[in-house]
Amino acid sequence: QVHFVESGGGLVQPGGSLRLSCVASGSTFSIYTMGWYRQPPGKQREMVALITSRGSTTYADPVKGRFTISRVKNTVYLQMNSLKPEDTAVYYCNVVVNATPLHSWGQGTQVTVSS
Repeated sequence: QVHFVESGGGLVQPGGSLRLSCVASGSTFSIYTMGWYRQPPGKQREMVALITSRGSTTYADPVKGRFTISRVKNTVYLQMNSLKPEDTAVYYCNVVVNATPLHSWGQGTQVTVSS
């Protein structure tokens, strides 16, 4: 069974930085695209960033130039810089196939950007 364990969230002031980690287990993930998603309060979950098995990346427009996705073996990272209050959300990772998250979600990690 596939599991995702996200960590690294917290409370940060606007303009600050955080680095999120997602450890995936239960399968071989190196051949898959991995993605970070987020769910802001009262809103639907949305894609934040994707990284293919070859390292090609895609970012949602609101985070371009501020966030960087990377991966090492079964761990996916999200470096978040210049954080804004609108980045406040629970952040999740998943395997992505045909632009669709494939597995059940983990518990996520809460990111709160506030002064």
